[in-house]
Amino acid sequence: MIIGIDASRANLKHKTGTEWYSFYLIKNLAKIDRENKYILYLNNEASSELKKAIEGNPNFYFKVLNWPFYSFWTLGRLSLEMLFKAPDVLFVPAHGLPFFSPRHTINTIHDLAFLRDKNLYRQDKVKTSNTYYRGVINFLVKFFTLGKYRASSLDYLYWSTKFALRKASKIIAVSNFTKKEIENFYPKIKSQKIKVIHNGYNSELYCPPDNEEKANKALCKYDLEKPFFLYAGRLEKKKNTPSLIEAFAIVKENYPEIKEKLVLIGNASFGYDEVQFMIEEYDLGREILMPGWVDEADMPYIFSSASAFIFPTKYEGFGIPLLQAMACGLPIAVSDIPVLHEVAADAALYFDPNNSAAIAFAMKSLALDSALRAELRAKGLERVKKFDFEKCARETLVVLTER
Repeated sequence: MIIGIDASRANLKHKTGTEWYSFYLIKNLAKIDRENKYILYLNNEASSELKKAIEGNPNFYFKVLNWPFYSFWTLGRLSLEMLFKAPDVLFVPAHGLPFFSPRHTINTIHDLAFLRDKNLYRQDKVKTSNTYYRGVINFLVKFFTLGKYRASSLDYLYWSTKFALRKASKIIAVSNFTKKEIENFYPKIKSQKIKVIHNGYNSELYCPPDNEEKANKALCKYDLEKPFFLYAGRLEKKKNTPSLIEAFAIVKENYPEIKEKLVLIGNASFGYDEVQFMIEEYDLGREILMPGWVDEADMPYIFSSASAFIFPTKYEGFGIPLLQAMACGLPIAVSDIPVLHEVAADAALYFDPNNSAAIAFAMKSLALDSALRAELRAKGLERVKKFDFEKCARETLVVLTER
């Protein structure tokens, strides 16, 4: 069987949840499957990282599909490839299918946050260097959708998700919560069409490091020093970063014995201007450190050096950073939302993400209660054993090859 995979996200240099999911699925499929042949479709030349991921498996090869425009590679160039040279199975590990695809097409839906609260998303216009082309594209989109959609990032999410759910032969949901969200928002989609396969984490990399010298080098590389609270993810409204900063300000004002700083790892996204404003408003410029993008090889050392991991997100489809933190032996405090209970179970301290004082109380508890930290650390190390990307890949392979 020939399995085609949209590997464009796995090929990105700066990866977040969806991109890491794509990358590690490909890596583990290459590890476990020597029977089927794989075509990895790319919009650019394969990175050295992605080449290394499939190294040693001759059944995997890349196919770069050149496209002259900045946008619409999936709807344009990948569609043409599927129209004339379709594989037996197409797997798209993120939102958005091409117009044309094989009868056996699998799509992963990670979350439906844009349907819960569209204010968490920026309405970006289609990216093009020519404003005339932007106007033409917007006109065509409105014309073919009878005025229902515009050429914007949010409207694309609305359209592409609905299109994928209708067209795909099978849908992979990364959590039971995401499956329920699909069933609630799209009741016409048959439940048996949706298969829940939990995300995993890189268990070869994320573990409690035993090399203090390397840990110190990683901290020095990003100008970090102990003690600190840690957050990892995009700095944006959806992740509730502003509330985390407000909570940290409460901790600093009310608990002078807590010496932790706050480290925010991740790229700026929608709502980052509010993050900057609040740091200035509370005069926390010296207390909040933002190293930006961090090489994945350094992340386990930073996780293991932190006092606690704080994850105040308003909405998630899964939450891979929780697995990474628990695997490194880091106690975690997270939002009291259903999907994070599904991931962390009793291995986390939960708080109301809409209450900055509640977040602050959780931070205070983890900073001052050594017994609580030890309990959560032990539970986290046990809980994370239930998740692994090789397990995720094996379950995904069953979906890709079943008829």
